[in-house]
Amino acid sequence: MDIEIDKNFLVSRPFGPSIVKVKIPKEIIYKLNDYIDKIIIDNQKTNNLNLGHKLAGDVTQEFKLEQEFMKDCGWLKFLGQCVQKWIKVSINKDITKFKLIDSWVVRQFKNEYNPVHWHGGHVSGAGFLKVPSTLGKHIQEKEKVEYLGGTLNLIHGSRQFLSNSKLKIIPEVGDFYFFPHYLMHTVYPFKGTDEERRSISFNGIIDDNIFNVHGQS
Repeated sequence: MDIEIDKNFLVSRPFGPSIVKVKIPKEIIYKLNDYIDKIIIDNQKTNNLNLGHKLAGDVTQEFKLEQEFMKDCGWLKFLGQCVQKWIKVSINKDITKFKLIDSWVVRQFKNEYNPVHWHGGHVSGAGFLKVPSTLGKHIQEKEKVEYLGGTLNLIHGSRQFLSNSKLKIIPEVGDFYFFPHYLMHTVYPFKGTDEERRSISFNGIIDDNIFNVHGQS
């Protein structure tokens, strides 16, 4: 079931938990990319903000975004507004708290990948700041097997009759997806290009009494 609130906000339930697809405003995309491009050429900042040794991915670089920058560029406000709208549309509840735990940018190149993993906090998301002009193709011709290189795949439950277990997302610059923190996901390696695939993710916390619907700790 899909609920289109407007052309930039789509709530869907492909296999259980609701997922939101939104468009990151172009001015925020520009500021995020400019911020990362400047970090890349600053050795001290690269060392201070690189999270590659902590996160799951086998990728070139993963940079933690600084709190002050996220506030100044509008990223923090954008996330908070989207989460508030998502929860309201999904379960008709009004959150009074959105706390951003962290947000980071992944620089991925050919043959690199992010294994199946999940996030902390209550709510999470992932989207795209740069996408290569090609992500490659199968080594051998295949009629019924989809090529997954460079795609984001959300995973929930198991494959059953009338039940999907995966959602394949083809990356497009500006697309951002919100999902509950426990939703497993992965990014497959791509090939055929030296261009960068640049993505952005976050973890956040909302009101405990809204998140803990079954009294979980």
